Amino acid sequence: MSGEKDLSKLIQGMTPELNKGDYVFSTIKDESFIKRKDTICEFKEKEGTTIVIEKKKADELKLKYDYIASWITLTIHSSLDAVGLTAIFSTELAKNNISCNVIAGYYHDHIFVDKNDADKAIDVLKKISKK
Repeated sequence: MSGEKDLSKLIQGMTPELNKGDYVFSTIKDESFIKRKDTICEFKEKEGTTIVIEKKKADELKLKYDYIASWITLTIHSSLDAVGLTAIFSTELAKNNISCNVIAGYYHDHIFVDKNDADKAIDVLKKISKK
């Protein structure tokens, strides 16, 4: 199942869901002490591996981070080759002075926003889907 490509259907059906917890982005050089089941995702860059992980777990592992985020999932199954969805919601969040870090999974788009902006971000995203 490849997911929805129609932009109007994506917007109407995106239904943002706030995941429980606080999340952080950290970069590590040595991945051997991190259990894969503990990470939300990882991305290898030449400077190191960026991981997204629950803040509680990062604190236990004494990982460094600068940004504490809330994790919002857009529950519609969006196609990886759909065009425009990220542009629309990131523009609306920017208009409301909310930064967002977007990660696309196979089934859903995931947005990480500053934890202090989580409720406001959910409201903005819900308004977009009702237009």
